[in-house]
Amino acid sequence: MGVRKFALFVLLLFLIPTVSAEAVTRIELSDAGVLGETDLGIKVGEVSPDGSSVLIAGINGYARVLSATAADDRSKDIELLTARDSTVQDVAWHPRGNTALLMGGGGLALRYDTFDHGVTFVNDSFSVLGYDLSAVDWRSAGDYAYVGSEDGTLWKFAEHSGFQSLNSTSTSQITDISCHPNPNYNVCFVSSLEDGIGVIDRDHKLTWMSGTVTETWVGVECSDITLNECVAFASGLRSKALRINTIDASQSYGKETLMFELSSGEQIDVSVGHDGSSLVHMAPFSLLRHQPKTSEAFTVLMAEDAAEWDSVIAGRTISVIWETGMNEGFIVTEFGNIVAFSPLLEEVDANIMTVLVLGAVAVSVPGVILGLVYMNSTWLQRKYKEWRFPKKKSK
Repeated sequence: MGVRKFALFVLLLFLIPTVSAEAVTRIELSDAGVLGETDLGIKVGEVSPDGSSVLIAGINGYARVLSATAADDRSKDIELLTARDSTVQDVAWHPRGNTALLMGGGGLALRYDTFDHGVTFVNDSFSVLGYDLSAVDWRSAGDYAYVGSEDGTLWKFAEHSGFQSLNSTSTSQITDISCHPNPNYNVCFVSSLEDGIGVIDRDHKLTWMSGTVTETWVGVECSDITLNECVAFASGLRSKALRINTIDASQSYGKETLMFELSSGEQIDVSVGHDGSSLVHMAPFSLLRHQPKTSEAFTVLMAEDAAEWDSVIAGRTISVIWETGMNEGFIVTEFGNIVAFSPLLEEVDANIMTVLVLGAVAVSVPGVILGLVYMNSTWLQRKYKEWRFPKKKSK
């Protein structure tokens, strides 16, 4: 019995999974150039639905289209002429990818068309004149977009009908709007600085969710089409999963607020990451990855490692980030720096080592168990000797 218990203990020892909570950098940075000689004041950006282009924008009406896969190649850039000097605060591609909306200060409401790369005013733009528009997103059906402002006003927008106010009671800045990519839901979430999180149903009804007013929400992201959840991010390294009621969206609710365990840093924005994850922009210059399927967060880039790589660039703000693969893609700073990133060599080596270790375990564990059984079985030892040293037959 003692031998059996010992063998079981050895087996369990090899099979216990290990989880590292160590804060580490998982990407390698490289300088991919700069968009201008002076500070461009880039604020926002979004990847096109087909993944080929990135629309970025910022102060003084600045807008530009970059290649998503070759953002370091300036010959592939398309500079857009907005003829406006207001700051573009948010952009949103139409789900079909042929146009995009640009919203900003003083009621800036523009439409970019990929056909001729022209930028024009949207229909009924005079209705939002004077408002500082801070957030915009198209719902998955592509029939309406939702627009929010710094004073808390919310609208639905369509080119054929213009802007129509929603039943908003918010009085604080709308920091983000994110619509779930599943067209069967047609549900969008709104984050605000002081009024919590709102959910907009398929009939454009806005409901502010209970239990969300205690946090300062900086962004919300619906990154995984397979889940009926989105995730909101707040100051103080906090996050909350938002569960969608697919029958009655007004009954959607927020799960328990979680807090990331980091010694420093603050969340300032969030973008869609690879494979349904979210990439959280941090200040100072750092990144977190949030996996909505498991409600786990992992460090991607530590601020001290970024500063060691380039202290000047690391002293600037991450405005836009997108991935072309896991831990591979581009960062655009507010100044206009383009930073390419790829998986850190040590991380790749560690993954290979993990596979080798698991392979060794798979081979060694059965050998250990069989060895223990053999050493404690006189019958097996006798049989082995009879096979290994057979007696010679007498003539």
